[in-house]
Amino acid sequence: MLNYPLTFSTDLKIKSIFNKTLNLKSNVEIDKKNLDEKTIENLFVTIPKGTVEMRDDRVKKIWKREIESFRLSKFPVTQDLYTEIMNENPATFKGEKLPVETLSWVEAVKFCNKLSEALAKNQCYAIDLTSQEVSFDANANGFRLPTEAEWQFACQAGANNTRYGELEKIAWFKENADNRSHKVGQKQPNAWGLYDMLGNVWEWCSDIYDETLYGSYRVFRGGGWCDVERSVMATTRRRSHPFAFKIDDLGFRIAMNID
Repeated sequence: MLNYPLTFSTDLKIKSIFNKTLNLKSNVEIDKKNLDEKTIENLFVTIPKGTVEMRDDRVKKIWKREIESFRLSKFPVTQDLYTEIMNENPATFKGEKLPVETLSWVEAVKFCNKLSEALAKNQCYAIDLTSQEVSFDANANGFRLPTEAEWQFACQAGANNTRYGELEKIAWFKENADNRSHKVGQKQPNAWGLYDMLGNVWEWCSDIYDETLYGSYRVFRGGGWCDVERSVMATTRRRSHPFAFKIDDLGFRIAMNID
């Protein structure tokens, strides 16, 4: 059985709905330090340092990025986790273990900040809603979106392949998804234990796509449930407006620096 992500409670209690999965007694009080350790253990895997080859077919450009070791969540953020922290659920397709979707980039980083606050960590983002400017503290110990280089490196698990397995076995896409998202963790993970890196929902990344041509547009990666096979690859890049764009096949997963 898969170990699904631990849902956090802002009153620092583990809810009874997770007892079966986590084998814990109902309403067990735990302190922030203990909750933080369990969060890291249950949600994240450690990604080793390495080098990733990036490409942009639009401009026929190839470049490399050095990746420092970091932590990345095994699954896209699920609706139960998002609702616990934000007290709302914007998803079009409802279900506790479905990935949250139909949210903008800025809503994703607001979640990161709120989760950081709940666990007494330093927030990674400062958001000015009036000017629609967002600054990022790369050294903060809180939760954040992965960079697109981190995302691709983690998806490929240190290899240089466009996919980490046969697409039908690793991803929900147009041919098998029945026009909707699906519970996380149902398909095969990659070699580093990451699920749904391809298909199900696209995932917002931290980066600006091309400021010269597209201004503040942010990158998203991975392909979604409505995409055809050729679009669901580790190297496929898309972009859109960080405050205005949201759609029912676009979600996110969270990352952390290693202290």
